[in-house]
Amino acid sequence: MRAFQVLETATKPTLNTVAAPVPAEGEVLLDIAACGLNFADLLMAKGTYQDTPPAPFTLGMEVCGVVTALGAGVTQPAIGTRVAVFGGQGGLAEQGVFPAALCRAVPDDMTSEQAAGFQVAYGTSHLALTRRAALKQGETLLVLGAAGGVGLTAVEIGKAMGARVIAVARGADKMAVASAAGADHVFDASDDITAQVRALGGADVVYDPVGGDAFTAAMRATNREGRIVTIGFASGDVPQVPANHLLVKNITLIGFYWGGYLKFNPTALTDSMGELLDWYAAGRLKPHVSHVLPLADAAAALELLRSRKSTGKVVVTP
Repeated sequence: MRAFQVLETATKPTLNTVAAPVPAEGEVLLDIAACGLNFADLLMAKGTYQDTPPAPFTLGMEVCGVVTALGAGVTQPAIGTRVAVFGGQGGLAEQGVFPAALCRAVPDDMTSEQAAGFQVAYGTSHLALTRRAALKQGETLLVLGAAGGVGLTAVEIGKAMGARVIAVARGADKMAVASAAGADHVFDASDDITAQVRALGGADVVYDPVGGDAFTAAMRATNREGRIVTIGFASGDVPQVPANHLLVKNITLIGFYWGGYLKFNPTALTDSMGELLDWYAAGRLKPHVSHVLPLADAAAALELLRSRKSTGKVVVTP
């Protein structure tokens, strides 16, 4: 089979022909229909992601596919079931083996492309805003990077939770995408975000997958007893936070890593995903996939993320 692999982190990933995998105990084999890309894939390719596996490995953290074989001890999901799963790696390939316990059946009306990009983006925003930030109805949520993979879902979920949403995105096209997702106010990333958000009464919760100067501007616009959730650092700049500023305004700074829950509280992820699929079935969520590319163009698909030319999710279809 073909797989898009990191042979060593000092070189670029390449499309290789490798032996088809065989499911071990507790695993299922999938014919992969679609793989959702994430910013973490870019970091993993460079070896700078916190959960980078030892090389060689196949990129692609989340997939949708059809179960074709069961490992020892596995009875569910049954062969022929279309499932979505977050495996952390192995998705940019024609086939892959994944833990059976992490697989979830995909609703019939959800496309494989939507399902492949659903878990990380929606799961991150849902658990961050419900469990960690405790966003309340009527509060003001400020979303940075609001047209990106996780940012766009934060806009949707914030609105579904009854918040007033202020979105920050770069350029008219991305601002329009954030507005279509339900944002009440949309500003360009080049604007004076501090002044714009303060003029609207400030932010009670900040959702930040960007870092850098955007974090600083958002913190200045955060209300007293506000909460700032750090999701990632797409800008490449990890902000150094002056703790005295947090103290003076009684601001809570919250770290959030969705994948970490697999190790210490997987039930939280399962419960979160169950609620999200209920919301999808009720028509409250509308996954946005801006680009779908074949496996042969996996490098170009990753470049769309790196160059920030995508909105929502980029998906590769082996």
